[in-house]
Amino acid sequence: MNHPSHPLRILRFFSLSSLMTASTVLSTPPPGYSIPSLGLKDSPKVLVDEVWQIVAKTYVDGTFNHSDWQATRRELLSKDYSSKAQAYEAIRAALKKLNDPYTRFLDPQKFTELAQQTSGELSGIGARLELDKTTKALTVVEAMPNSPAFEAGLKSGDRILAVNGTPVRGLDVEKAVGLIRGKPNTTVKMKISRPGAKVFDVALTRKVIQVRIVTSAVKQEGSNRIGYIRLAEFDDHADEQVKNAIQSLEKQQVKGFILDLRQNPGGLLSMAVEVSRLWIDEGAIVKTVVRDGGSATDEANRTAVTKLPLAVLVDGGSASASEIVTGALKDNRRAIVVGTKTFGKGIVQQVNPLSDGSGLNVTIARYYTPNGADIHHKGILPDVAVPLTNAQAKTLADNPKLIGSPSDPQYAKAAQIVLKQIQGVSQSE
Repeated sequence: MNHPSHPLRILRFFSLSSLMTASTVLSTPPPGYSIPSLGLKDSPKVLVDEVWQIVAKTYVDGTFNHSDWQATRRELLSKDYSSKAQAYEAIRAALKKLNDPYTRFLDPQKFTELAQQTSGELSGIGARLELDKTTKALTVVEAMPNSPAFEAGLKSGDRILAVNGTPVRGLDVEKAVGLIRGKPNTTVKMKISRPGAKVFDVALTRKVIQVRIVTSAVKQEGSNRIGYIRLAEFDDHADEQVKNAIQSLEKQQVKGFILDLRQNPGGLLSMAVEVSRLWIDEGAIVKTVVRDGGSATDEANRTAVTKLPLAVLVDGGSASASEIVTGALKDNRRAIVVGTKTFGKGIVQQVNPLSDGSGLNVTIARYYTPNGADIHHKGILPDVAVPLTNAQAKTLADNPKLIGSPSDPQYAKAAQIVLKQIQGVSQSE
């Protein structure tokens, strides 16, 4: 499910948000897992049966949405497929019977893009781009330190006119980024317009870039310093980046933290667990239950890196992995949750690579918060509700630099709460 644009959605480096939406808690197949094969000579038919067997083996609902899944197999294998495109169409039609938007087939290109995003690494030039609202020009917002864009001297405000000779005016960011990205150690040529300078050409050598999903800052609130950490999604580097942010902020003498998970659509289940462990020393984090009733509970393992007061910011765009972290912090009384009700997705998908390079996401489990709450279609209610008015939301949308500032009502309330916690700690010492 895709969501409308929101003032708190932060820009990403070469984002693939159409794939990582507020529908994603991903897990990977267990070690040694292999795709069953019937040895059929017709490769499109083999692919169709791969998908059927994975769903039959792992799908969370043993009734398959009250459909006859064996009959579905007979129907699929009774057809002749003249191309993979026809097989893909048949697969998607069969999956619709499950009435589960999170169990979905991805063609090879989409599957590769998803794999790149969840890895937290992309091959490109390391520039954050946006469309200028007024000119509609593709504009550089920031060049990442030590990236090809940074080393080539690209600056905030530079406008990209063409990529490898192809004009980009009129293209959306996703399509323009598709032209810029490519294999590592290959060259991309761009025509750049810079205010006050002549149009010039630049050639950059692409390299693997670790996507920055964490932004952090010290916020001076009265006589106290609060560490503000905003996490955009849960890719394979989420725990590393959050941990680095916590440690850096503590060196700057902060007395408490605000973890901002607003509009964070989720990501890897393993990273939700590891990020939770950065804040919690002991206690349950999340319980997952599969089709046959088997369950597993992930717990804290005494690896928390801070015990300072904490508030968590959430809203309707905080989903899946974000809700796992929120539930763990709330149920263990580690943090005060501020904002509005979360999205409400309490199921887990497994990513399955298929033999032709395509992939299949299958819902394999339900998850519950430490207190046993099923949040699916319900969400998590904040401890302190702070809804935004339409006017407030528009102000933040028009001025994204105000997010995480006193002009951001949800942040302001969270800061007030953390300051009270800090004062309580000081009085007890």
